Amino acid sequence: MNKRKFKLPEEWLKQAGYDLDTAKAMFETGRYIYTVFMCHLCIEKVLKGVYAKNFQKNPSKTHDLNYLCEEMGLVLPGKFQHFLDRLNDLSVPVRYPDELERLLKNYKKNKTEKVLRETEELFTWIKKKF
Repeated sequence: MNKRKFKLPEEWLKQAGYDLDTAKAMFETGRYIYTVFMCHLCIEKVLKGVYAKNFQKNPSKTHDLNYLCEEMGLVLPGKFQHFLDRLNDLSVPVRYPDELERLLKNYKKNKTEKVLRETEELFTWIKKKF
């Protein structure tokens, strides 16, 4: 059986921070779809870091943020859970867009800025679990 090498929790956290910085850079250049994509990736990696820290093993290979929380028994406060649900739903269309032009119309500056701000807040909250 091919086992994945254990990725240290600190490495997950470092990569999550890098992804958040990348989301900010994408936002500044108007690449809003990729801003949302990187926001999702940031939260996914920080959750996987908490999982690795708590269980001393690699987390599941999944992009489902709710599944990662369930695996750990991590209960988010209501506002964060609502955002996590939304971010989870946003990840599939930005990851695998059916129609690029339609997607570009849906992600304007104000909507994307809100996603980025809420990602920063959630990232900060989850980091406290380290």
